[in-house]
Amino acid sequence: MSHFVGMQEVFKIEKNVGDGQLGDVSARYKQLFAEDGTEADNAKKQEARKHNYSFIVDTYYNIVTAFYEYGWGQSFHFAPRYHGESFRESMYRHEHYLSSKLGLKQGIKCLDMGCGVGGPMRTIAHFSGAKITGITINQYQVDRARSHNARAGLGNQCNVLQGNFLNLPFSDNTFDAIYAIEATCHAPNKDEAYCEAFRVLKPGGTFGLYEWCMTDKYDPNNSTHRKIKLQIEEGDALPNLDSIAEVLEALKRVGFEIVEYEDRAVTSPVPWYEPLDGKLTFTGFKHSRIGRTMTRMSLAVLETFRIVPRGSAGVAQLLNEAADALVAGGKEGIFTPLFFALIRKPQPSE
Repeated sequence: MSHFVGMQEVFKIEKNVGDGQLGDVSARYKQLFAEDGTEADNAKKQEARKHNYSFIVDTYYNIVTAFYEYGWGQSFHFAPRYHGESFRESMYRHEHYLSSKLGLKQGIKCLDMGCGVGGPMRTIAHFSGAKITGITINQYQVDRARSHNARAGLGNQCNVLQGNFLNLPFSDNTFDAIYAIEATCHAPNKDEAYCEAFRVLKPGGTFGLYEWCMTDKYDPNNSTHRKIKLQIEEGDALPNLDSIAEVLEALKRVGFEIVEYEDRAVTSPVPWYEPLDGKLTFTGFKHSRIGRTMTRMSLAVLETFRIVPRGSAGVAQLLNEAADALVAGGKEGIFTPLFFALIRKPQPSE
């Protein structure tokens, strides 16, 4: 039923970007990633993406959120997976793992930085009993998350606000714990995002971070590697992907103590990108390569008859290209969406 509701939202997507403007907005978004000039020109484009971070991310999620819900579900992330474990089971286990690492329980106030439509928030709230506040830059996602929370009976336990995690609307030392699941990769400057997390976290509190990173295998002098990196950035609204080492250094610079870290993609028995590339299953058809292609072709037909907004098939193609780049980055071993760090804000006396 949730997937059907997701497709209904695709039919209504134009209200997020203006009547008849989906194709135009998509084209403007893609232009910010068109690196086809000199190295200096491309560097300027990257700086422009950082400068236009709010527009890029908000626009991106206006046009893709409904597609994400339809094709992937309400949790916009990847997960390690065991053989014999379903896609959905792996997602729940991934979220439970994070909750356990943070020691979440009833009475704890937790912040979800970049909560999307709140899939992980609801799973973690049910699992732990903690009270969770989510923040997302995109108002459409706020509306969707609040609706989902109410239907799940979590309207009082889960709260969602529109805002920017580079300028969190909370007082210092507000939260007992914080998590960010594949969200701060959208930040143009990791130090600013992590500094805000540090500010609103209580001394002694913990921060669980899943970050998209380039691995040590990435070679910036390799044209294939550079192309994959840019395609991931374009397809997922990322100003620039940092390395694991750069992420760890940024966390330390703002004052966090690193408790533990690992790339969970390395130890996953089933490759994290398998849902985008693997064999067809009944439950995973929509996010498989063939399923994604059929969705794009169906949308093209529906556009012709004006059943879905003009530009819908183009958005589906953008996401298909992003998925292919993610798979390529995973197979090359140059990219991971599953770098995990558990970090702590020291007590003043430490």
